[in-house]
Amino acid sequence: MVAYHPPSGSSRERPLRIAMVVPPWLSVPPPGYGGLEQVVAGLVDALADRGHAVTLFGAGPHHGTRAGYVPTCPDLQYERLGESLPELAHLAHVDRLVGPDDFDLVHDHTTIGPLVAGRRAVPTVATVHGNPVGEYGTVLDNTDTGVGLVAISHAQRALNPGLPWVGTVHNALATGDVPRKDRPGRGPVLWLARFSPDKGPDLAIRACRAAGLPLLLAGKCNEPAEHRYYAQTVEPMLGEDVTVVLNADRDTALRLLVDARCLIMPLQWDEPFGMVILEAMATGTPVVALRRGAVPELVRPDVTGLLCDRPEELPGALRRADRLDPAECVAHVRENFSTAAMARGYEAVYRDYLRGPVALARPRPVPVPAR
Repeated sequence: MVAYHPPSGSSRERPLRIAMVVPPWLSVPPPGYGGLEQVVAGLVDALADRGHAVTLFGAGPHHGTRAGYVPTCPDLQYERLGESLPELAHLAHVDRLVGPDDFDLVHDHTTIGPLVAGRRAVPTVATVHGNPVGEYGTVLDNTDTGVGLVAISHAQRALNPGLPWVGTVHNALATGDVPRKDRPGRGPVLWLARFSPDKGPDLAIRACRAAGLPLLLAGKCNEPAEHRYYAQTVEPMLGEDVTVVLNADRDTALRLLVDARCLIMPLQWDEPFGMVILEAMATGTPVVALRRGAVPELVRPDVTGLLCDRPEELPGALRRADRLDPAECVAHVRENFSTAAMARGYEAVYRDYLRGPVALARPRPVPVPAR
């Protein structure tokens, strides 16, 4: 467990003992793709800065945060991503290790966690990282009554307003290691996402060709569905005007963002957040995107990016993107999406929830002793 630190924030209340639970797939922070893990890394350190005692429950031998660390299994489970048993086993271990003598609150970031949190003797808040509809919405509709859900955007929350939401806190980006430029990028337009029809790489290719601009597709492509989509849809569209980089690590992705003319996001779904938008703006790179999901909450129109209502508008926006000031993009992230602001938002959610009738009325099952 981790010791308390004197708080540097403004709160005068007793520091909280927080069990931070992440899925068992990736390390915190991740070496490459992994928006959830990147957000949690920034949150953990910012909560520690405010004096809270945070213990991170994950998988694998390594992590890079100021939290105490408890691995529930020795190896990361990324190769089994998509299976339910690794996450269930991970949560079962967490439930054995978390009790009211050591923790005031569990902050769960897993998919299944809200459904099984009733086993815990400690109140739980859970951040919803995906869209709360369809099968995931069904899981969340059956959330244990002792769990409060936190949305990462107003757009996400509006998709299923009847869920037991207890707050909305935007994700944030730790910008200390993010390089930035002081003049518009002269490189190609950059698309940076997983290869999925939801992310619109085919629309990016068409828009850049119509604009007469080169495109760099930097895509995550290591799951079967991503391989199929890339081979069947994207690869036949490639030409000399499109460069492909597969599975870039974080350092490579940041270099590509610094060099890029702009980031293109021709979304075909209601993105609940979009960490890559923050990363782009933090490097000074503007965003050209379709107006879907949380995008309007993140981009300041005509200052840090250009928002389009139809794919036909994208080529013109791409040609105008180099008129936007990189310094405005950087300042927007620092002023509105800092990890300190995210930690303050979550601290307010924690304290309100712990004072609320749901948490106070929650039955306290006897914790199963660790073996």
